[in-house]
Amino acid sequence: MIIQKEASVTCTQLPVVEAVPLQMNQLFYNVLSNALKFTTPTRRPVITIRETELAEEMIRRFPALKDSKKYVCIECRDNGIGFNEKYSDQIFAVFQRLNNKEHYSGSGIGLALCKKIVSNHGGEIFATSKEGDGSTFYMILPKNKPGDLL
Repeated sequence: MIIQKEASVTCTQLPVVEAVPLQMNQLFYNVLSNALKFTTPTRRPVITIRETELAEEMIRRFPALKDSKKYVCIECRDNGIGFNEKYSDQIFAVFQRLNNKEHYSGSGIGLALCKKIVSNHGGEIFATSKEGDGSTFYMILPKNKPGDLL
């Protein structure tokens, strides 16, 4: 799909986290697939993946995150069709779609699975967006020490 859409995908060096590799593969596959799926035909897709600094107030924003742990935030930004942010929680629910099935294929479980994967690893996922101007997905994952249980 990257070649077909002539997309530009840039990834900076990402942190190493102790995680279930298959689940991390599924997480990134789903997030990137959405970024490539929800594009506008008049703009070449541009996707950037990078680690961003996680401010302490962000950790406090999510009650499930523990003050005693260190976390990393991986950001996936695209220049696609975006969505109205009032639906930012809805996109992570099973079978919840914001777009017409006839224009965009999919089952409506990809982002719900992403939320479950991140949650299984003790983290959080959320998105920001602006209609017509792309979306950014933030995946907050703990920096696990060797021997920590998932």
